[in-house]
Amino acid sequence: MVETMTVVGMVISGTPISEYDKRLVILTKELGKITAFARGARKPTSPYLGGSQPMAFGEFTLYRGRNAYTVTGMKISDYFSNTMKDIDSMYLGMYFLELADYYGREGIEARDTLELLYFAMKTLSKNIIHNRLARCIYELKTLVINGEYPNVFNCGVCGREDLLDYFDPHQNTILCKQCHGNMKGQMILEPSTVYALQYIISSPMNKLFSFTVKDSVLQQMEKLIGTYIKKVVDKKFNSLEFI
Repeated sequence: MVETMTVVGMVISGTPISEYDKRLVILTKELGKITAFARGARKPTSPYLGGSQPMAFGEFTLYRGRNAYTVTGMKISDYFSNTMKDIDSMYLGMYFLELADYYGREGIEARDTLELLYFAMKTLSKNIIHNRLARCIYELKTLVINGEYPNVFNCGVCGREDLLDYFDPHQNTILCKQCHGNMKGQMILEPSTVYALQYIISSPMNKLFSFTVKDSVLQQMEKLIGTYIKKVVDKKFNSLEFI
């Protein structure tokens, strides 16, 4: 008898193979990013038809083969691709999946990444906050989970924790008003921007997508996070071409 296991995960991608099957990439809490084959998933009557679509979240029952897993059952609780209210949210959700795929590794549990992905998809499907802010939160928290986020808590020169108002993209650190001197440029930060960045880095997943910021703060967050992520992520994401 084949031994099976049940994992919690979200489908990152589904690729047609042969006449009726699909090759799925699933981000799981227990096993990290895995490849699994869903036999007959392309048939109109298949019980795997909906659950083999990207953004499907739930429980997947699998057995392990030599090089990949095979799906033997699904219990899907959320079909996020069906609840997105506009095309922009859909493309942003696809970008979130691509970023999760970039960092995902098999055999390394992905509890935090999956939890972040779940709350991000729920935010997009319910239009809880502006998509631009949701993207900033998701990108920065992804960097935090993977241990390569910028320092925004204390001055990179003197160590003080107040009067922080300048980000040095070369040193990946924030500086205080005294230490950056008369530096000029577009990385001067408002106090609300510094607070928002600190909040994202330190807050639990279920509290992340629960605030809003004014447009000037959002623009500063986008610039800082965008500049940083381009330095550490060496991949071009297809979904960004449509956002």
